[in-house]
Amino acid sequence: MTDTAIRVVDLGKMYTIGAAPERYRTLRDTVVNFVREPVRRLRYGAGSGKETFWALQNISFDVRQGQVLGIIGHNGAGKSTLLKILSRVTEPTTGYAEIHGRVGSLLEVGTGFHPELTGRENIYLNGAILGMRRTEIDRKFDEIVDFAGVEKFIDTPVKRYSSGMYLRLAFAVAAHLEPEILVVDEVLAVGDADFQRRCLGKMSDVAQSGRTVLFVSHNMSAILRLTEETIVLENGKLALRAPSAQAVDYYLSSGFAESGERTWTADFTPENPFRPLALRLRDGHGRVTNVLRSVEPLTLEFEYELAQPLPGLRVGVYCTTMQGETLFTSFDTDEPVRYEVFGVRPAGRYISRCVLPPDFFNEGRYVFGVNASTFRVRRYFQEERAIAFSIDPAGAPGMQWPEVRLGHIRPRLDWEIQTLSAQS
Repeated sequence: MTDTAIRVVDLGKMYTIGAAPERYRTLRDTVVNFVREPVRRLRYGAGSGKETFWALQNISFDVRQGQVLGIIGHNGAGKSTLLKILSRVTEPTTGYAEIHGRVGSLLEVGTGFHPELTGRENIYLNGAILGMRRTEIDRKFDEIVDFAGVEKFIDTPVKRYSSGMYLRLAFAVAAHLEPEILVVDEVLAVGDADFQRRCLGKMSDVAQSGRTVLFVSHNMSAILRLTEETIVLENGKLALRAPSAQAVDYYLSSGFAESGERTWTADFTPENPFRPLALRLRDGHGRVTNVLRSVEPLTLEFEYELAQPLPGLRVGVYCTTMQGETLFTSFDTDEPVRYEVFGVRPAGRYISRCVLPPDFFNEGRYVFGVNASTFRVRRYFQEERAIAFSIDPAGAPGMQWPEVRLGHIRPRLDWEIQTLSAQS
């Protein structure tokens, strides 16, 4: 018996951009098109006139039974398309994939749920699709409902569930019904903090149970914690397959992460002499990126232009969580000495730059907003959610323990252990 759970050979998926679904063609339509086609070919040429796009090209890899394989890449790299093909949601254009075992998929919130059915009915429906007997589902039912936390609403149609309830039940079903192969797409990016912690713990249990897992995530800490090997996708192609630590380092250092730059193209107006140009995030090596390591300094640059001298101008940032909770606010003239030097900022082009020290942020997703104003006089510019970024905690204090560290900061404190008495 082969120990290969998944074999992907020369897989490709092509989409036609902007193509509307073709309606049912009558005999009259066929005759009319037959007459018009020679004229159309003479006028526009023999091409179809439709633009095509390859979401995946020439993807080949194997996954052993019991292996947990990570899949990373920027948005649009083809990760979700790959998982949809392996989950039989869509068919490949070229190549093929061999799947040896039952597949449980969590691709989107509530994928595979019927909105008119209740939570209870959807649990049994998903189990039946996986080929499980009713007795198997009965045995896991209470555990699924308890994990999802939807006991009061289990007999309510899921179309009335909130997105959070949908997600909790979908993940609980996928993780507890014990398919041989589990396919998970970015489940840790949504849900509240407590649910994310439970998801991570359950994923760890699944990974240690000997089941095969394909795990897509932008959370590099989760990738490092749960997987031993990872593939990197770029523009629909397989860029690298390597041990997870090497793959994550390659992803972060090779520009595969999303851009850490936000630009503006607005012109000066008679009413506003302030013009924002760009906001950039730089890692400890000076590279522009929005995925940064907690153990390295983070540099924030705000570039702007003034059409005329501005007295009392202050340029600042607001750092918040993705949920909008403010972590801190800072302005470039907070220091009294700098405030005196730049009491009047002449017309010209500027960069206001600040450096956040290493061992500052905990892992997670955060947002920087920017502001330019004269205190209690005038606001020239404000963008509350200018740029989002992720913090990867690899190498941070306490990473030897497989637990989520609570809080938004993760300082490296100088502890001392003093021995008062000890027995040998």
